[in-house]
Parts: sequence; C-alpha cells; structure tokens
Amino acid sequence: MQYTDIGIDLGTASVLVYIRGRGVVLKEPSVVAFDRDTNKIKAIGEDARLMLGRTPGNIVAVRPMRAGVIADYSVTEKMIKYFVQKALGKKSFRKPRIAVCVPSKVTEVEKKAVEDATYNAGAREVSIIEEPIAAAIGAGIDISKACGNMIVDIGGGTTDIAVISLGSTVASESIKIAGDNFDEAIVKYMRSKHKLMIGERTAEDIKIKIGTAFKRAEVDVLDVRGRDVVSGLPKTVRVTSEETEEALREITEQIVYAIHKVFQDTPPELSADIADRGIVLTGGGSLLNGLEELIYSRTGINTMTAEDPMTCVAVGTGRYVEFLAGYKDEF
Repeated sequence: MQYTDIGIDLGTASVLVYIRGRGVVLKEPSVVAFDRDTNKIKAIGEDARLMLGRTPGNIVAVRPMRAGVIADYSVTEKMIKYFVQKALGKKSFRKPRIAVCVPSKVTEVEKKAVEDATYNAGAREVSIIEEPIAAAIGAGIDISKACGNMIVDIGGGTTDIAVISLGSTVASESIKIAGDNFDEAIVKYMRSKHKLMIGERTAEDIKIKIGTAFKRAEVDVLDVRGRDVVSGLPKTVRVTSEETEEALREITEQIVYAIHKVFQDTPPELSADIADRGIVLTGGGSLLNGLEELIYSRTGINTMTAEDPMTCVAVGTGRYVEFLAGYKDEF
C-alpha cells in the first residue's frame, strides 16, 4: 500500500511542508490567532501573521513554538493538523508518514512532545530528525562520507551549528539566538537611540531591507515610521545600515562565539576538512546581509550560504523521509 510521506520543518517563525515527489508545497508563518473569550482559533499561518500587533483585546495572535520547541502543546497540535490537511488537500484518506525536525540539543521530553503532537495531528508514523542533518541534506551535501562538513542553521528561534561526518553529528551547539533576536535587537535599538516604538513586523522589515552584520561599502538608508516614546504621536526617522550593524552586533557575535566553540570540540582531521570545504549557512536568518563576511573575518574559513537557505531543512527532512520510506517499502 502506498502512503503519503511528508517532511515538516516545524520552525519558530515559519512552517514548511515537503511532500514526497512534489517538493515543498507549503510555507507559512507559525502563528495562530485565537479568541480568548471563546478559546476558538480564528486564523492560522499567514492570515494570523497579518493580525500580529493589530488585534482587539479578545483576539490574541501567538507563536506556539518558541526557540524551536513547543510552548503551547494544544495550539501546536492544531497548527500541524491544519498545515498537513492544507498541504494534502481533502482527497487524502490515508494517514501520512511524517518526519519532523528538531534543534540538535533538545531534551527527550521536548522531542517526545513534538512526536506526540504529530501523531495526534493524524500521522501514521513519526520520525524525528535533527535540524543540522536535515539542513545538510537539503543543501545537497553528501553527509554519508567520512569527511567533515560544518552547517550553521540560523532559524527564527535557534541557531544550530554542527560538524557532520558519516551521516551523524560529531560536534554541535544549539543556541537560542536567531532571527527573532535580530528583530528584538532592532526594536530595542530604535527605542533607546531614536526614542521610537516599533513593532516586530517593522523591525523585520528594517532587517530585510537594510540590516547587515558587517559594515557595507555603501550605506543604505530607510525611513521608519513608529510611535514617539515621549509624545506618543506617530513619528518618522531615517535609519542607516550602519546603525543596524551596531544594533545587531551583540547577537551576531554570540553566533560567531558558538561557531568557535564547536571548532574547539571538533577533531583536527575534520577541522582540516572544513578549512578546505568551508562553512555552509542555511535557514532564514542566514539571509542577513554580511553574515558570510563576518564569519569569514572571525574564522578565516570560506563561508557560503546554501542556494535556497529557507527551504533547506524542509527539503532535507523530506528527503530523509523518502529514504526511510524507500527502505521500508522494500520489505
């Protein structure tokens, strides 16, 4: 009997769904809006993200995943169920086999919570895969060889750094510093430097348009609207890319420090391989301008971003479930 096989990148910021034979079919924010009075879900995904910071008192838009792990179990379960049904359509009657990725340093309890939520969302079988391994597979790296590969996966809630050889992790580090922290740092900076209150969505906009981790040759400028902290009235200020580098410096330095830490735990032969092959960046956070240059300037090792960093983990998780399915279908 042929079953549908699904890979899910269950991220803090967004959820991507990969279906065997079809590729990534869905990418939506991992946000759920529900009515506090009736406890009913009003919207999930992109519709809920549009409500962030713009809802009346009784409707709350929340992220059920925090730092790569489940913060709200029942809401996460409903969210997984919704995305699986949306990806499959209403034609499917059979329960799918699902592979879900988790950060490399999660506890057994956190791993079990993801597994249980996926089973309750309608899975027939559940496989759990570590994010760096999924990211490496999705980036097109052959991890089965006895050769060191370093992956730095910067998601929304966690940054996972791992050295992979012979299909498994040799040294790894997972820190709760990632894309969401970039946004928070910009919010804090705008408040302290410009006395301007901005929301998460505006901070993300600044990060995407002019954010940088390394000083640029040309300075970019952006007009930012928000609320004046003193007067409480709307105000517009001009922000430069140099200011974003200053705002993000503390966060980016923590990522560089974590990379150094992983190198200290890596056997010399594998370190030599990485020096030859370079460091590969994946995840949405790796799209921050100047990250490659910053890591290269601190480590002296060539650093490159994967071709489609946003979908690497989902594609890798999907290919992993395809491999398992192919293996099981033979027996």
